[in-house]
Amino acid sequence: MEFWDVIHARRSVRQFRQDKPVKEAQVEKLLEAAIRAPSAGNRQPWHFYVVWSQDVKDGLAAAAFDQTFVAEAPVVIVVCADAARSAARYGSRGRDLYCIQDTAIAATHILLAAVDMGLGACWVGAFDEEQAAAVLRLPAVLRPVAILPIGYPAKEGGARTPRRSMQEVVTVVK
Repeated sequence: MEFWDVIHARRSVRQFRQDKPVKEAQVEKLLEAAIRAPSAGNRQPWHFYVVWSQDVKDGLAAAAFDQTFVAEAPVVIVVCADAARSAARYGSRGRDLYCIQDTAIAATHILLAAVDMGLGACWVGAFDEEQAAAVLRLPAVLRPVAILPIGYPAKEGGARTPRRSMQEVVTVVK
């Protein structure tokens, strides 16, 4: 798929086909896209949890305020930040901002790569961070930033929510 086709085709997918599993090789490609994301000072402060276990997906759905589609996805990738990796070079700005920005870019790479591969995904940011960390048994150094349920879309993408105009969101400074 061409780049602009991917950009225009991306949708938040919350219904997944149960008859078509995601292959481990596909997940590896998604992770390869993620680790190619840029990061401040090339610190790469990310860690990815790939969840196939139904029990763990159920726990993540509960942590995501009962967004049941999380548990219905064939696979879920949880993108985590290692704030200490960024803080080691950039202090509090690295800990509080750069590691979050960097993991957000990595998560976006996953979402775009999923579209290119014919998969669907959704960025889930509404979740209880402590509960999600407990479900995954994360070490204290990792912070969950995004939960990404991934699978084949159950239906074709519908109309996209209208975007704000460039005039509304862009200020040009000359």
